[in-house]
Amino acid sequence: MKLKVLPIVLTAVVSAVLLFGGWFIYRQVAVQSPIEKMVTQYEGVNDVQLSINRNDIQMKLDLKPNVDLGRLVQYLHKEGQDLIGSRTLKLDVVDHSNEALENWWGDAMFTVAQAMENKQYAEITPTLSKMATGGIQVNTAMDDNNVYVSLRDGDASKFIILPRVPGQIGVWPNA
Repeated sequence: MKLKVLPIVLTAVVSAVLLFGGWFIYRQVAVQSPIEKMVTQYEGVNDVQLSINRNDIQMKLDLKPNVDLGRLVQYLHKEGQDLIGSRTLKLDVVDHSNEALENWWGDAMFTVAQAMENKQYAEITPTLSKMATGGIQVNTAMDDNNVYVSLRDGDASKFIILPRVPGQIGVWPNA
């Protein structure tokens, strides 16, 4: 019996296209689109870009200056639990900072790093509030994994996500 190569190759190609195309459509329709819709409906979110993997969901968020990042993360975990499942949520916030915010954060960073290292998280909010001068507004929040610092100076904003794991604050490279 002589096998014909063309029908075998065509069958393999069509099967691969249906399998991977079906997976892509499922991921787009059942996971990515609902998450994008949920996030963009939150007041203050300008845009979101998603990258969904097997173990994590990476979100690149473009936020308005007045957004409370801690509440947004809480909302994502609460409302998106069915969509996120057991995946880890990784956030990257687009920086709309200015020189004043960068300088202010540079001055405040040591105090925050010290409080993080000593696990004195309750010290962060009052310390940053005392340091806030010249129209800079500070908002802090915390969950089981991160400390969220939101800085605002008029239309400029800076959002900092600090992991509560020692040695991974994001200021210094891991040694």
